[in-house]
Amino acid sequence: MTTQPIANADAGAGFASDTDNTRWTFAGSLTYANAGPVLAAALAMSLPTSGEVDLNDVDAADSAAVAVLVALKRRAAQESRALVYVNIPAALSALADLYGVDEMLVA
Repeated sequence: MTTQPIANADAGAGFASDTDNTRWTFAGSLTYANAGPVLAAALAMSLPTSGEVDLNDVDAADSAAVAVLVALKRRAAQESRALVYVNIPAALSALADLYGVDEMLVA
């Protein structure tokens, strides 16, 4: 599958869409240091047509990552679109649970 990198906010970290925008992937760190630019770039992208965002390649995440993912879910809801995160790393899942939004991220 060919991907097109989008949000290169921090040394290659960011969301990427496959060539037909069926799904997004995220690679790299998503932390306070790059959350703003990553979110801005993601908001400029069309949501994936399948609604799937693969988080398998998230290297590091903090509370800002949770905020970015929640913001993207809100956008999808406003656009009446589905958005599902798959392969959520355990550390990111634990943060979402801590903030009480784990159900939102997996729904």
